[in-house]
Amino acid sequence: MRAANCIAAALLVAGCTAGPEYRRPAVETPARWRVESPWRVATPRDDAPKGAWWAGFNDPDLERLERQALSASPTLAVAAARLEQARATLEAATGLRYPQASIGSRDQRFRITENRPLSNYASPQFSAVQNDFTLVLSASYELDLAGRVRRTIEGAQAASAQSAADFENTRLVLTADVATAYFNLRAIDIELDVLSRSIGLQRRALELANSRHELGAASGLDVAQQQALLDSTLTQVDLLRKQRGQFEHALATLVGTPAPDFALAPQAARTVPPAIPLGVPSDVLERRPDVASAERAMAVANAQVGVATAALYPSISLVSTFGRESRDLSTLFSAPSAVWSIGASITQPLFDAGRLQANVRFARAGYEASVATYRRIVLGAMQEVEDGITGLAALDRAYVQAGAAVTSATRVLEMANARYEGGAAGYLEVITAQQFLLNNERLQAQLLGQRLLTAVFLVKALGGGWT
Repeated sequence: MRAANCIAAALLVAGCTAGPEYRRPAVETPARWRVESPWRVATPRDDAPKGAWWAGFNDPDLERLERQALSASPTLAVAAARLEQARATLEAATGLRYPQASIGSRDQRFRITENRPLSNYASPQFSAVQNDFTLVLSASYELDLAGRVRRTIEGAQAASAQSAADFENTRLVLTADVATAYFNLRAIDIELDVLSRSIGLQRRALELANSRHELGAASGLDVAQQQALLDSTLTQVDLLRKQRGQFEHALATLVGTPAPDFALAPQAARTVPPAIPLGVPSDVLERRPDVASAERAMAVANAQVGVATAALYPSISLVSTFGRESRDLSTLFSAPSAVWSIGASITQPLFDAGRLQANVRFARAGYEASVATYRRIVLGAMQEVEDGITGLAALDRAYVQAGAAVTSATRVLEMANARYEGGAAGYLEVITAQQFLLNNERLQAQLLGQRLLTAVFLVKALGGGWT
């Protein structure tokens, strides 16, 4: 009677689901970004498409590379395979809700010995050789009183959602990496175009210096200075070509093509970054896949707490079998050959030296770590967006100033050439003006590249593009 009372009490305690119900922790988010005009506010939704954000740059080569990366990237293929694994795990966990059934048979011929232990001192033992044919249908079902199965399924659901978010994050990172490498390469193309035009200008200036030197109107120093400037510019071309090759090889890997088989023709077109709309800061928590992955990781960790806690309570399973057993195959399906059983098994841990309680503490600590990780990722997301906003605004202003500097440097070079040809200035003044113009044109090209890269960075920080 006492044992029955103990079991009944244990079942009453275990009647509710073990472990805490999952609730996403509150994270403080600012009401708005610190923006400068002409930023415009968007109204993003969590279900809004975040896909082809790169189309806003209106660059056919970039769009082609992005499509190729999404279809052939090994990195994305790995993420897709892991997502499929997570979905399969969820399907397997969901099956725990239902009874498990199996059918089996055993056909054997065996000999029993007459020297086996006696079951009755008055009955002698005899050896015998006989057959044993068995066909059994078994069914079992776990009563989920403590919620172990429910928590396991919750954890598998959260893990599947986390893998889906990880896949989207891999996709976003991949497309951003492709755009980053591409715009780095195009920025070098623009710089190479600047150097090519500067080299043409410097070659013509060298011819002029040589002509004036042959006529006795200029010294050999003028020729040497112009030749040194030309040689320095040619050296910079080789260094930039080396960097371009590295970005080209990186693009090949990103789009799933062997580097020796990949080539991208130079193009000096100046792409203008698109206007990137902003939502309120809380939208980042809904749209960024890495934030979603961290939030689902918390749900997984919370479910693990429930699974570990459920192990402290009784485990009850219902088991039944029905089948046939006979020593002759011809009588296997006759009425006397029927066998069956039905019952239940109850297991309650009594002493395990604290192992189960340690598992609960371990799971709770894992949940606390996942909460801290989530908060860290959210804070990092806010920082990245704010960096992108302020950085892009500053680069826009700097690019306009660089354009004005190029215009001024062009006028300075024209004036220096006129003064030199009129004999009012030495050739060093021309050299200085040429170098000044070259530096400002290269700075403008670099700022254009930085604007494009920062625009990509901001799109990535916002979790993708929206309209």
